[in-house]
Amino acid sequence: MDTTVSIAGVEFKNPVMTASGTFGSGMEYCDFVDIEKLGAIVTKGVANVPWPGNPTPRVTETPSGMLNAIGLQNPGIDVFIERDLAFLKQYDVPVIVNVCGKSVEDYLDVVERLSDTNVAMLEINVSCPNVKEGAIAFGQKKEALFDITKRIKAVAKQPVIMKLSPNVTDITEMAKAAEAAGADAISLINTITGMKIDINRRKFVLANKTGGLSGPAIRPVAVRMVYQCANAVSIPIIGMGGIASAEDALEFIMAGATAVSVGAYNFINPYAVTEIIDGLEQYLKRNGTETVRELIGCVK
Repeated sequence: MDTTVSIAGVEFKNPVMTASGTFGSGMEYCDFVDIEKLGAIVTKGVANVPWPGNPTPRVTETPSGMLNAIGLQNPGIDVFIERDLAFLKQYDVPVIVNVCGKSVEDYLDVVERLSDTNVAMLEINVSCPNVKEGAIAFGQKKEALFDITKRIKAVAKQPVIMKLSPNVTDITEMAKAAEAAGADAISLINTITGMKIDINRRKFVLANKTGGLSGPAIRPVAVRMVYQCANAVSIPIIGMGGIASAEDALEFIMAGATAVSVGAYNFINPYAVTEIIDGLEQYLKRNGTETVRELIGCVK
């Protein structure tokens, strides 16, 4: 069965990737997962300087999901290049680096540092708070999204994926803004803002008060948003949000996603990504479908 897909000229052996922040850079999972079997590795977000992240507690379970307020803790671009990228060079798998920042200049710094590396694509996390605009996320105002996308595209050597926030009124307006600014692809959805209160302590469970909701609880919302964007823009979409099985992944693909990313379920089942890849191949065989590409956006 032919499971290959292509996004912005980059070839993937299958459409199943890891979601940023749930797989590290593969080091933590390489004893469980055949890294080279993956469609791609999407790394944890990296900034131009080390970020300590938010105070603890910063993770809690919810029904069918989890809330996290990690705060994009990362060691910074210098350590990332020396340690993480060096580790990934041994594998024949496309590497997509998730980039975060607190100002446009922060993003541009990381993008430029990655220009001469073996990175295949860049995924830009626009759910970060823009400190120069009162901490409103870059991905919550279409004008801000258009501006940062255009400026990154002007300096990026690799294709650019804009990772969209679902915490907006109309996701299609954000997708259109990214496309208009030159994005090569979009990925969605990032986490949905949520909150949990400990009724016995009468306090917020997370020190940050709010966190990002992920896991199977958000999948129907994510599938809907992917479908809407697939019918609003012509650039490829990477779908994510609560994928736990091949059936879940197929929903996204049939809604219009060219590829999918598996996130929170990696914490529950470290073999999840490869099991989903196997499940996709089995589905194609059972249904006499020659290529996974036939399924992209087949539901109208």
